[in-house]
Amino acid sequence: MLKPGARIGILGGGQLGRMLALDAARLGFDVHIFTPEDNSPAARVAAACTVAPYDDVDAVARFAAGVDVVTYEFENVPVETAKAAAQHAPLRPGVKALEVCQDRVTEKRFVNDAGIETTPWLAVASAQEAAGAVTALGVPSILKTRRLGYDGKGQQVIRNAGEAAAAFDALGGVPCILEAFAPFTREVSVVAARSADGQVAAYPLAENRHEGGILRTSIAPAPGADALAGEALRIASAILQGLDYVGVLAVELFVLEDGRLWVNEIAPRVHNTGHWTMDACAVSQFEQHVRAVAGWPLGNPAAHSAARMDNLIGDDVMRWQALASEPGVCLHLYGKGDAREGRKMGHVNRLSPLA
Repeated sequence: MLKPGARIGILGGGQLGRMLALDAARLGFDVHIFTPEDNSPAARVAAACTVAPYDDVDAVARFAAGVDVVTYEFENVPVETAKAAAQHAPLRPGVKALEVCQDRVTEKRFVNDAGIETTPWLAVASAQEAAGAVTALGVPSILKTRRLGYDGKGQQVIRNAGEAAAAFDALGGVPCILEAFAPFTREVSVVAARSADGQVAAYPLAENRHEGGILRTSIAPAPGADALAGEALRIASAILQGLDYVGVLAVELFVLEDGRLWVNEIAPRVHNTGHWTMDACAVSQFEQHVRAVAGWPLGNPAAHSAARMDNLIGDDVMRWQALASEPGVCLHLYGKGDAREGRKMGHVNRLSPLA
């Protein structure tokens, strides 16, 4: 168990690292950020920052040797970087979570092997295989790159079999996964944590609404969450246990008409769909992650209020003055200078009494 005053290293300097650093500081920890970016959002609120490429293993080694534990804020930290850090400090979560979740095929196999349902899928390595997979799974279906896709990037919807080869080529001819469309009624997510001694704590489910492949709104607790909570906890617990995970992760789920839950994706980190916890819970997902990686007891994940979280995407952030003037709005800005289209610049939480 780390004492206040210990140093937590974070691989990654984005907004998630920023919010982790802020909650870590509130608990008395110093945070050291490792990022290839100058003037990153996380670095500006941390005690220290190393700016170096992820493949600079000497810099990674020096960084990790100077902290008491290392964690990461996004799932595309190179595995070799994480392994290099783990040679000098405890790495929480471990490398296995990155190895599984950086590849959609590996992730789907892991989930299915744990006895958890997903949409039907097939691995695709060529335009010919893409056409065969569409014939097998039917249309509509969605072709995704196995690696590095996020917020709707690296995806092609296929509505007839003749589009398969062109879709594969449009994604650069890299290894892909074809997923059948899930017959879902809505999307929800469970944000859960596992401590170093195996304790699991899960927040109430959030219902998530996307626009253009980007999360726009989360509503928590999700309507009808009580009926889904037990199965969602079972799924999250199995994934946490299977990864020997320490920290917070999110599991995105499809809700089918009969109430069954299918896993869509795993995010081995704090997650956008858990941002509502910053104001609606006594212990946010960011504090919970810090508690877990520091070896502290997990906090109570219960909500004291209902919440609606809305992302501020691109020019949405220009409304900051009006939002700051709106009664009851909890405004969180990420300190990013360039409000590009599709870029998450902040979010707002609006609270209301629990039903």
